[in-house]
Amino acid sequence: MKTTQIHSPWADALLTALAPIIWGTTYIVTTELLPPDRPLTAALLRVLPAGLLLVLWCRRLPAAGFWGRLLLLSALNIAVFQALLFVAAYRLPGGLAAVVGAIQPLLVMALVWSVDQQQPVRLAVWASVAGVLGMAALLLSPDAVWSPAGIVAALAGAAYMAAGTFLARRWRPELPVLAFTGWQLLLGGLMLAPLAWVIDPPLPTLSPANIAGYAYLAVFGALVSYALWFRGVARLSPVAVSSLGLLSPLTAVLVGWALLDQSMRGLSLVGLVVVLGSVLVVQRAMAVPQRPPQPAPHSSVPAAAKA
Repeated sequence: MKTTQIHSPWADALLTALAPIIWGTTYIVTTELLPPDRPLTAALLRVLPAGLLLVLWCRRLPAAGFWGRLLLLSALNIAVFQALLFVAAYRLPGGLAAVVGAIQPLLVMALVWSVDQQQPVRLAVWASVAGVLGMAALLLSPDAVWSPAGIVAALAGAAYMAAGTFLARRWRPELPVLAFTGWQLLLGGLMLAPLAWVIDPPLPTLSPANIAGYAYLAVFGALVSYALWFRGVARLSPVAVSSLGLLSPLTAVLVGWALLDQSMRGLSLVGLVVVLGSVLVVQRAMAVPQRPPQPAPHSSVPAAAKA
């Protein structure tokens, strides 16, 4: 029993890590298989069918009092985040957008500190800072274009996803993980639908490659990956989960190097190692049980009542 408890955080982290690894393949699928210049349509077709399938499969309704929170989580984790993600992707080089988004673990730590009054683990803070620096070494180029609108979108996207990850852990509903995932994907997709209708051009006649690309994004990029992600949110600390998001741009770089013959310089290799080390150190730091805050010397509340 003791051994299971020691190793379960790492098993949960490995399963959760599959989600950002899958998300890291989105870039190559989008550029190689999907029709161009339809970012919101791609986001919509990724999340809405997956959400509908999960909701129909699980057939579980949220509690009556949870709908407001569920709508907010769907906006933060799916609709707003996806929209800002594609705005940043179209206005910034992918490397710069990923570096800005790498601050998400630090934002989650700030939320945990300010809302839960839980001081962040110092080792996790420094490891997260190292992850941002490693991502910069891995992805930034000297001729990167700093679009103010793109920077704002990337920062806002990281902030919304950080808030969604934190609140999804804080507001754990009485729903199975698959049902919780399905409702967020479905509601987030319904929020994206009018934006995609108004902003994106109509879809052309889809080729077999286009259909395969959209099917991959829906099944693996949404249904499987978000189910693993929210499972991790329920089992791991928000800081540990958000640090795993660094694996998404890391995977995109490795896939581009392996399949598109994109070069990796010596500094890029150093950045890759630093990012991987950052993720591992954060997981180790957050897997150590935190000591609960001690009661004040003259407090009349028993310690057991605070557990």
